Amino acid sequence: MHTDRSSHDLRHHGDAEVRDDGAKLIDLAVNVRADTPPAWLRDRIAKSLTGLAAYPDGRAARAAVAARHGLPVERVLLTAGAAEAFVLLARALKVRRPVVVHPQFTEPEAALRDAGHTVDRVLLREEDGFRLDPAAVPEDADLVVIGNPTNPTSVLHPAASIARLARPGRTLVVDEAFMDAVPGEREALAGRTDVPGLVVLRSLTKTWGLAGLRIGYALAAPETIADLGRAQPLWPVSTPALTATEACMGPQALAEAAHAAHRIAADRAHLVAGLGEFASDGLRVTEPAEGPFVLVRVPRATAVRRHLRDLGFAVRRGDTFPGLGEEWLRLAVRDRPTVNTFLQALDQALTLTSTRH
Repeated sequence: MHTDRSSHDLRHHGDAEVRDDGAKLIDLAVNVRADTPPAWLRDRIAKSLTGLAAYPDGRAARAAVAARHGLPVERVLLTAGAAEAFVLLARALKVRRPVVVHPQFTEPEAALRDAGHTVDRVLLREEDGFRLDPAAVPEDADLVVIGNPTNPTSVLHPAASIARLARPGRTLVVDEAFMDAVPGEREALAGRTDVPGLVVLRSLTKTWGLAGLRIGYALAAPETIADLGRAQPLWPVSTPALTATEACMGPQALAEAAHAAHRIAADRAHLVAGLGEFASDGLRVTEPAEGPFVLVRVPRATAVRRHLRDLGFAVRRGDTFPGLGEEWLRLAVRDRPTVNTFLQALDQALTLTSTRH
């Protein structure tokens, strides 16, 4: 258990790697799927613009999310991205001892701290493959946050292990923002009503390329949904975002997402195999990776990242994640031609780094 809250920049996200200096970089830093949103989704969103004079009406989108997960609408809350849900949880729930399982997405802890909470950390260990040990979470924690599959480790925890964290009087928040990138969504808890205190968060920004539109949702018991909803401003989700939500819940969209998940898995295997060629350079991949990204440990990663940038590639630094240090990088999965070009650049970056030390 660790309580240090000052050593990591919790507000640093992958988009910072591809902006600021105007360089045109090939993006392996942000986990949004490439070539999205698809044309049919852009068309649906564009048609919604004729209705912008009216206030947003989220009933159809909420019902679509509920139907997709086999839940009553009272268990669904639409949010301006999953990130808004973290803010709502931090502000609306009365908690005494929140615990965040790291390494993971840093926004939950940042939101809790901003709301005045003292946050404890459970740090998963590299030597354990960053896998969850439910016994490591303090019994008196009344809010526990964990990602699955976890950003940035790409570890997919067994649903049964996460469910073991549930306790009477505890809110268990599972960030499933990347679960639709897992073939079959195995180990998903979305749709479960038998786990006490469960809150599952989902995002449409990753698979559908809607980070600029801000849309996600929370699934939880009706009373929890009501508490979170009271903390929201009026009309928090825009009409175009609601239209996108409804569209992405349809059978054709779900089939397309399932196909994309299998393609991502194949592309990830290609990336991991290529990275394995650099084992002699000290590069290690966290395996098995199950998300649309991989976490690697490489000597002098800061210099490697700088050389990659000079060669036209942006990758995500890992040292802003609690539990990781400067030797870690996160790489988004891309198509094979992009990966092949990246691996050539990585070879050059590692050579440049080694010859200067």
